[in-house]
Amino acid sequence: MPLTLCVLLWAVDGQVRSLARYEDEVLALVPRHGGRVLSRVRSVPGEDASRPTEVQVIEMPDDAALAAYMADPDRVALADLRDRSVARTEIVRVEQVVG
Repeated sequence: MPLTLCVLLWAVDGQVRSLARYEDEVLALVPRHGGRVLSRVRSVPGEDASRPTEVQVIEMPDDAALAAYMADPDRVALADLRDRSVARTEIVRVEQVVG
């Protein structure tokens, strides 16, 4: 059963560009596991720093595909960049709502 995730990311102070570079690289791996990036947005510079730096909505075919993506060797190889640039991540399973 497909799952939809809302991913909220906060950058380490002064590392917004580094976070964006990291996300560019790891999100490029999503299709390899049958997933799709449905939306990706960033907060406006100068806005409330307590808010997420970036928000993504990602669809994966199932939990196995998500696990494979998380364990992808190319993604794991970027852990150092992630540790330097991402202060916090929250992942929320969500449902599409048609209004």
